[in-house]
Amino acid sequence: MRVTERPADVFNREAEWRDLAAFAISPTRRLNVGLVYGRRRQGKSFLLRALAARTEGVYHQALEEERAGALERFGARLAERTELSGGRFAIRDWEEGFAALLRTAEGRQPLVVVLDEFPYLLRGSPELPSLIQRLADDTAATRGPAVRLILCGSAMSVMTSLLSGARALRGRATLDLVLDPFDYRAARSFWEIEQVDLAFQVHAILGGTPGYRDLLEGGPRSTRALARWLAAGVLNPSHALFREADYLLAEEPGITDRGLYNSVLAAIARGDRTPGKVAAALGRDEGALRHPLRMLEEARLIARDQDVLLQRRPQLRVTDPILRFHHAIVRTNLAPLEERRAAEVWTSAADTFSSQVLGPHFEEMARTWTARHASERTMGGRVERVGMTVLNDREERTRHQVDVVALGPGGRRRKTVRLLGEAKGSVRPMTAGDLRRLERVRSLLSTAGRADVSTARLALFARSGFTDDLLREAGRRTDVELIDLHRLYEGD
Repeated sequence: MRVTERPADVFNREAEWRDLAAFAISPTRRLNVGLVYGRRRQGKSFLLRALAARTEGVYHQALEEERAGALERFGARLAERTELSGGRFAIRDWEEGFAALLRTAEGRQPLVVVLDEFPYLLRGSPELPSLIQRLADDTAATRGPAVRLILCGSAMSVMTSLLSGARALRGRATLDLVLDPFDYRAARSFWEIEQVDLAFQVHAILGGTPGYRDLLEGGPRSTRALARWLAAGVLNPSHALFREADYLLAEEPGITDRGLYNSVLAAIARGDRTPGKVAAALGRDEGALRHPLRMLEEARLIARDQDVLLQRRPQLRVTDPILRFHHAIVRTNLAPLEERRAAEVWTSAADTFSSQVLGPHFEEMARTWTARHASERTMGGRVERVGMTVLNDREERTRHQVDVVALGPGGRRRKTVRLLGEAKGSVRPMTAGDLRRLERVRSLLSTAGRADVSTARLALFARSGFTDDLLREAGRRTDVELIDLHRLYEGD
């Protein structure tokens, strides 16, 4: 079987496998460096083991251990690969280890070498990036041997820093692959969930992390079974996922004051979406939170959603659904959950689940659909950017948050708006009143002259459908799009 053919047991990941295969079989006679990273349980190791097996390469998984033990294990792995009599290479330092590796690759097609959990090796051997830089330069000058070295890890801040600024590996890596969770459509297929509302709720709780399915031994079969499924898994204090939020923080070496970072995440999950509001919620000065917010961004645990129309302060967002669920539901109900009262907690937390978990998640799904799945026919042309905006309405003395804004090609000063959208993840159907609000937003933008909204369509994204009067009006108009869950999951 060819390297470029994705293994049958690798779900989705077509683009990722294609990029890995191209890196692996590149004919360049030198040591090429690649980075693969992503949050826990995204399937990085599974994918890289498959690549190493397909190419007859070397896969080595580092452990949390002292330098001497790491060198001994690496030597044993190389000896196993070369079938060396005696079972190991005697390696005193990493320079000797890589020299043995290069000898192993001599006279071969490109040799794929995976160093998984690379941040563990860095803790005891910070010289590794400089050594790899020198070897990459030396093999380029001497034209060989051909090695494809893949460095993999889950500590996002550590992995992303390897190529930043004046770091040794900057400019040396030809592969920089982030393994993201599955999007909501792929996750539904992966979990094999038929009901779209159930798929939405599961994705709002767990996101698209594939490793959670094995931990939970599959997903719920119906919305009625959801509460029992959660009680046996995410809400069960004996289950590994009950403390997944703590494990995600523990992976990042720069995150030391867990209490502070958990408090920041909790505030954002509750709806404090600006640095000022987070600081106020914690009773701290805003300046004191700059470092914690930066660390959480580098770890990709939070993101800043920029206002795509106005130069306003960005809004903070928890990126991983299980973190948001943990801080909205689990962390605030630890005592009753530890007393095994999951059914009681789930019933009492229904409103919080709807407003702090389902609502924000549905808005993100609406933006994802607009950016990835909506057709040009729906959008009225090509879309270059999707985000949100907030407008002040002085006449009505209110502010309008617009959940979905899609921009087409346009100049810096005057942007072309393809679509303005509102998203509701509640059980209330959307009404003609929701459409009136979007019409007001479009009118405000037109009056202000900050954007060209002359052809902008108005989109209503609803988890629970639409009232009859709204359906009738939308049927008469060409500038209104109604997107329910079925269309989010299956249409364009």
